[in-house]
Order: sequence, then C-alpha cells, then structure tokens
Amino acid sequence: MALAPPSADTVARALEQFPALRGASAAPLSGGLINQSFAVTAEDGEYVLQRVHPVFAPEVHENIAAVTERLRERGEPSPRLQVSRGGRPWADLGAEGIWRVMTRLPGLSFDRVQGPEQARAAGALVGRFHAALGDLEFEFKALRLGVHDTPAHLRTLSQALAEHGQHRLFPEVDELAAQIVAGYGALPLPGEVPLRVCHGDLKFNNILFSGTGPEEQVVTTGIIDLDTVGRMPLHHELGDAWRSWCNRGGEDQKAASFDLEVFAASLEGYLKTANTLALAPEERRALVHGVEWISLELAARFAADALREAYFGWDRARFPAAGEHNLLRAQGQWAMHRAALQTREARAGLLQVDAG
Repeated sequence: MALAPPSADTVARALEQFPALRGASAAPLSGGLINQSFAVTAEDGEYVLQRVHPVFAPEVHENIAAVTERLRERGEPSPRLQVSRGGRPWADLGAEGIWRVMTRLPGLSFDRVQGPEQARAAGALVGRFHAALGDLEFEFKALRLGVHDTPAHLRTLSQALAEHGQHRLFPEVDELAAQIVAGYGALPLPGEVPLRVCHGDLKFNNILFSGTGPEEQVVTTGIIDLDTVGRMPLHHELGDAWRSWCNRGGEDQKAASFDLEVFAASLEGYLKTANTLALAPEERRALVHGVEWISLELAARFAADALREAYFGWDRARFPAAGEHNLLRAQGQWAMHRAALQTREARAGLLQVDAG
C-alpha cells in the first residue's frame, strides 16, 4: 500500500538513529513511487534519508551493501549505507517503519531521455554496472520473487476485476484488461537464459547525470535506488530500461511512442562496456522481446492497482485519487507496448538476431 507522509517529528526521530549525521536537516525529495525520500544536509556532506516501503524486507540492505561495496572496488560510483545506533544499516521505528540513510551521489536525474547521446551514456553506465558485478558471488536475500511473473500479474488483474466490479473506474479497466490479455497471448516465450546480477528497476530517473547543460547531461554520475538488486534474466533488466528510456513522452501520458534512435544509442553504449559478459545468442533474442513483455506486465500491474488503489504512490496535485493516476499509467504502458511491437524488426536487426 502507498505510505502516508511521515510527520516532521518522525523524520527527526529517524535522523537521530544515525549518529554520523551531525547537525542534519531534511527536506522531501520527489520522484519515487514506493519509498519516501528526504534530502539531508549534515556537517560532513549530503545524504538521502528514506522510509522503506514494507514490500522490502530489512534484509535487502545486505544486498545493497554487497553490491555497492563491489561497485566501489571496481571504481564505479555508488552510495554507502550508514550504520544506525542499533549497529545495522537501517533503523526500525516500529509503527513508523524501517528507515535508512545513504551517502548522496552528486548529480541529478531526468524523467525523460534528452536525446541519443544521453541514452548512449546511460547505456554505457549500465554496461559498466553489469560488468563490475558479473563475478559477484553473493546469496541475495529477501528477493521479491515473481516480480516479473507475467501470468501472476495477469491473475492479480483478474482478481482485482472480480473484487471491484462497483469501482468507479471498472468499465475502463475492464476494457483495457481484455486488450492486455489478448496481447499476452500473442507474445513469444523467451528461451533459457543465464541469470545476471542486475539493478532490477532501471527507469530513467534512476540514472544520475552531472548537470542539465549540453555537455553535463551526457556525463553520468551513478545509479540509485538499489532495493531490487539481484539475479535475473538480462531481458527483464534491459526490457524495463527500454520501456522507460525509449518513451520520450514520459510515463504519465496516455499516448506513447517508441524512440528507435534512443534504443540504438543505448544499446551501442551498453554493448561497448558490458563486453566482458559475452552475451549468448539466446540472450540477444530474448532482448528483442524484453521491452514488449515488461510494458505489458506493467500495464497489468497499474490496471490492477487502478481498482485496488493500494500499492503505487500517486500525484495528489494532478489526480483526485490513486485510481485515476494508475489508470493513466496503465494506458500509457499499454500504448508503449503497442509502439514497441511496431519496432520489433528494427530492434532485432540492431541486436543482430531474428525477430522471432
């Protein structure tokens, strides 16, 4: 479920749990759909304070620590978790939730790709991220199993329709759900592929850049939001990235188009820096359909929550309730799915495989 905003007193209590934060003050950070984030200024630097959504178990911080340590060992920028008074990289405030503090990487994020050169830089950063973690031997904990189990998401959507027949948005969601189910039946199944250590949520605003100017916006400074790190097929990771990066209109729009130039540039950047992974032909074939699967899957998830109004955060300034925002997101992801299908042959050519 979406979290209610914490009180100022709760934020102050959370800051007090981390002794490294001397003279700290916090201000809300916007942009996240799940966790609640605050920019922190302390005597010795900049940090990010977050209240972690209950969907993430506290043990995910062990995953984050393992990944960020390896990235720093390989010379890649990565935030560092701070230890709480309890000796752990998080603090438990009981009814007020689990909180953490990380050093804040320099840079800023963009909700939308500004052009092919920025996409190429982002792809290169992700390639370095994957290459640096390619030999990481670590048993990831508290993983969200089934996060890309598309049949399970479709069952959740069906259940939401069965349970919320009187919902104000039911007719629109019901019509959209029928299209999503039909689209699922038309997609080819991916073959057997290896599991890679991945970020797990590469929407574009999780990539940081040094500034907004023409030269600065193509210089990456790091990747953030690491709750979802773990092993997964590469087509899930990059499919999720491309459904975000290649939608130049943004994700809060009903219409969508697939920017093939952004796709080509990001793929080129990625392949140059991830060359140590030696992608197998079956991985490249799966990458053709990854964006198609992920956009359909996310359309189903948003459509279900348009009726349940219980998981994704939403923009209270733009929408009367969570349902309306999630319905728009579902419609936008379905439009992205259809736009991606129209570029399948071209994307397969760039990946040097058959479209299938």
